[in-house]
Amino acid sequence: MHEDANGDGRRGEPTTSGSGVDQEFPSLERELTVFLRRARASSGEMARAVHPDLESSAYGLLFRLEECGRQRATELAAYIGVGKATMSRQLRALEDLGLIAREPDPADGRAWLVRLTEEGRVRFGAVREARRARYVRQLSGWDPREVAELARLLHQLNTGIEK
Repeated sequence: MHEDANGDGRRGEPTTSGSGVDQEFPSLERELTVFLRRARASSGEMARAVHPDLESSAYGLLFRLEECGRQRATELAAYIGVGKATMSRQLRALEDLGLIAREPDPADGRAWLVRLTEEGRVRFGAVREARRARYVRQLSGWDPREVAELARLLHQLNTGIEK
């Protein structure tokens, strides 16, 4: 909450600038810009920790496969928000690095399922544990309820973006 445009200390209602934009949105944009810039840099570091030749954009694929198990390339493309050609290129690179494998989909002989290999699971798991330990260190001064609230709000934001 914040003071209104006159600075009279009222709280609870968003203030609107002369352009009709709530003051919260420029602040949100600024903080998301910084957050996303740092997240991209961190994603690149984590990808290189999994394998020196891994593209940072492929880290999210490994995360999804570790979290959800075997999936079709079309499901992965839809989740990540890329086209089939981009997904095919990224999966081929992951396969060449020995981090994923493709296997026939038992439900549809024409389709393939993508899964982490044991090497992919081990490499990704080590990086993921290191990342979680870093979160614990960085947020050690936070109340656990604040961490839970941040996770809830980020989930709400991500869900809203998907629609």
